[in-house]
Amino acid sequence: MAPYHIRKYQESDRQSVLDLFSQGMVEHAPTTFRHMLKLRRTLVFLLGVPLALLLVSGSWFLALMAGLVLLAALRFLAKYPWTEYVAHSLHTDMSDIAETYLSGPGSCFWVAESEGQVVGTVGALPMEEPTLQKQQLQLFHLSVSLEHRGQGIAKALVRTLLQFARDQGYKEVVLSTTMLQYAAIALYQRMGFQKTGQYFSSTCGRLLAISIFHFTYRLPSAQVSQAS
Repeated sequence: MAPYHIRKYQESDRQSVLDLFSQGMVEHAPTTFRHMLKLRRTLVFLLGVPLALLLVSGSWFLALMAGLVLLAALRFLAKYPWTEYVAHSLHTDMSDIAETYLSGPGSCFWVAESEGQVVGTVGALPMEEPTLQKQQLQLFHLSVSLEHRGQGIAKALVRTLLQFARDQGYKEVVLSTTMLQYAAIALYQRMGFQKTGQYFSSTCGRLLAISIFHFTYRLPSAQVSQAS
């Protein structure tokens, strides 16, 4: 028997869900920092500024301090898009999870529970575009606590959402994720999601060279109808 079970969100889960969501997002900051260090523009900046200061001032100490300050600024910049996303979500769909996800028949929010604790989440909302509301269901906030990964919880949450989409008559499930969320991308691809787009969501994303991947899962019923 699986050491967890999946159920619909309850209001008593709110703080646990928000904590799990916030922690999961901030986890991506180190990966973002390493990604930034590999960019040519970053290396030029990190080497060029201290070297310029050394040539102007003749002080190795000043050059070293400048390098350390720049590294600290980069670490802050690497964390910024994730904290901004959390803040944005807490003021939009996650501000009232029950109202956003459980007030209509075409949306839902699930949690994975283990030993009385919320250890995973996923949400589903119809696309906002009127022409796509009955066609596409969008996956949001798939997250599993660090201590409970490797148990198949994320896959079970996605399967729960896909079954919900079939039952509700949707034709496709869509989602967006950053290029740096490697484990999530691998999971989606193993489960049959196809990459259908790539773009920069903001000036910050373009500056950091972090693009957004768009994935689509075509439900079997839709595939059959198109083939016929």
